Amino acid sequence: MVGAIIGDCIGSRFERNNIKTKDFELFNKYSKYTDDTVLIIAIADSILNANAYDQSLIKYGRKYPFLPYGANFKKWFAGGISGPYCSWGNGSAVRVCPIGFAFNDEKSVLMQAKKSAEVTHNHSEGIKGAQAVAIAIFLARENKSKAVIKQYIQDKFGYDLNRSLEELRPTYKFDLSCQGSVPEALIAFLHSESYEDAVRNAISIGGDSDTIASMTGGIAEAYYKEIPDSLFIQMNKIIPLEFQLIINQFREKHTT
Repeated sequence: MVGAIIGDCIGSRFERNNIKTKDFELFNKYSKYTDDTVLIIAIADSILNANAYDQSLIKYGRKYPFLPYGANFKKWFAGGISGPYCSWGNGSAVRVCPIGFAFNDEKSVLMQAKKSAEVTHNHSEGIKGAQAVAIAIFLARENKSKAVIKQYIQDKFGYDLNRSLEELRPTYKFDLSCQGSVPEALIAFLHSESYEDAVRNAISIGGDSDTIASMTGGIAEAYYKEIPDSLFIQMNKIIPLEFQLIINQFREKHTT
């Protein structure tokens, strides 16, 4: 799941300041982790300690409350909303990354992705987005080709993955929905040549840059099996020690 967190940190400064190029500095003094990283850590913690997904999400939301969560999610973890609220936002899809790494068969990955999503995002699109990202990570871990991953996602979820980056860049805009960002994150991965190239692709299309780069980064990590040490070091300069410890525990138990 390191790939997803690094993607979030790199993409953080471009979320409201989109660029339409792959030529940019990966980290600088403005790079930071966002709510996406917090919720990825929450799901990882839930898996490591066999805690319910909703309990872990509430715990971490309340512990790190001053990040740009969606308004309904913030109300939910604060206790202002009881139960799921039928969201189709991409929060369900970005936080699901650890599930793709932790579970070892298709049925379990899809089931756990659904369970992690529906505590808040019980809209069909919210569940579908989470399942698509999780299963793409699982298939990449299983050394499936990009062609196989693409066909599986298109057949099962109906996403259009036939667009090119060149088609997306001129017109793609900020979109918080699963249906308007998960396919684009997958396209960025499918057209990549390495982990770093995948993240650059994701940011170059614009939109919800930190979340798209995080989803793309998680899939790319599973596919390429390695991330440059320099990026891992930069990530650790940004995220809290608590997160680093959970990442290390998770990596020891669940490798690519």
